[in-house]
Amino acid sequence: MKLNFSGNIIDLSTPRVMGIVNLTPDSFSDGGRFNRFDDAIRRVQQMVSDGAAIIDIGGESTRPGATAVSVDDELNRVIPVIEALVNEIDVPISIDTSKPEVMVAAVNAGAGMINDVCALQADGALEQAASLQVPVCLMHMQGEPRTMQNSPSYQNVIEEVYSFFEQRIDSCVAAGIARDVIVVDPGFGFGKTLGHNLELLNRLSRFRDLGLPVLVGISRKSMIAQITHREVDKRLAGGLAAATLATWLGASIIRTHDVKETVDAVAIAAATRDYNSY
Repeated sequence: MKLNFSGNIIDLSTPRVMGIVNLTPDSFSDGGRFNRFDDAIRRVQQMVSDGAAIIDIGGESTRPGATAVSVDDELNRVIPVIEALVNEIDVPISIDTSKPEVMVAAVNAGAGMINDVCALQADGALEQAASLQVPVCLMHMQGEPRTMQNSPSYQNVIEEVYSFFEQRIDSCVAAGIARDVIVVDPGFGFGKTLGHNLELLNRLSRFRDLGLPVLVGISRKSMIAQITHREVDKRLAGGLAAATLATWLGASIIRTHDVKETVDAVAIAAATRDYNSY
């Protein structure tokens, strides 16, 4: 299974690590640490050195209760960084956005993937993504970021998320997006209780039935705190445990703030899972 990021081909037969760079002052995990240009560039360079296969850059926080960001503010945060990085690093850049205007500008600046927490449901997003012809990641979220954790409820979280993906994939294909450039993300922590998150992780292999790469992002999230009672900067061990389990259960991409450690954890889990290839 391979993805073509505007000429940069990543083989996902071996699970890969995606490094998170939040160019925001209010991210739940590292708000304000890397929203200065020079700090962001150094952060990305370190992640690539640590083994990140993809860099995911975002300019708007999607934590519960976060304030919405204008198109201009988001563009001003992400475009200069993408433009500076595209000739500096040899791994593809993903743009984490739901705004079609940002998708277009980011891809024109050199981004090779769109990672959308709204699964291309914003007005114009599906059409713009189809025109850009880059891989897309469709994430499931119940509700919207500002209120998604108020009272999440499902009859069957696994099958409802699976059905959502089937519908969104069909919409993407109908709009002209090739099925083989689509990635799915169950959206841990996005409109889910701890029980929902744990069930999604326990049954992650169900989403492999879609025949598409599965992306998992649990790094530093509140579900780890609910189990370990650790503050956000003390959740590395819990995140590595989740990354190891996700890899074992078939995730193709692990999205994380802690690249170096996660690369090692994913490598051990994948080697053990696929021991016959050694």
